[in-house]
Amino acid sequence: MPAIRRTSFTELIWRAHRALFRASGGRIGSRLGALPVLLLRVRGRKSGVARDVLLNFIRDGDRYVVFASHAGEDRDPPWWLNLRDAGEAEVMIGGERFHVRAREAEGAERQRLWSDVKRRDDAYADYERRTARQIAVVVLEVAQPARRATQL
Repeated sequence: MPAIRRTSFTELIWRAHRALFRASGGRIGSRLGALPVLLLRVRGRKSGVARDVLLNFIRDGDRYVVFASHAGEDRDPPWWLNLRDAGEAEVMIGGERFHVRAREAEGAERQRLWSDVKRRDDAYADYERRTARQIAVVVLEVAQPARRATQL
């Protein structure tokens, strides 16, 4: 999938995608390009208000891995700053939601996961070229059994 840039139009599309995903219980919009999509809900570190964001992910065994690419911008995405501070969140995938614990992958693990996502979707290589920061690779480990999503 081609690498996108954050614009007013892409923000509008992302909001519509998130609304459809949420309303359909994750059935509509569960893939974006080469990768599947999850809905991450994390509390704002300053406001305490729950915030939702759709993210591409890959599986690594029984873990989910997301990438704080922010479309290659030179600043970390707000969801990552919130998640890094909170250390936990709720995720919805395929109509199921569950609690996850989050940590940033480092060293060889980060390199392996980052190489994997770039192999699957070359947009991530473009995002890496656009920014001077190291894009965080975030491992989500299920901390609570899944339940059917009624409303997330």
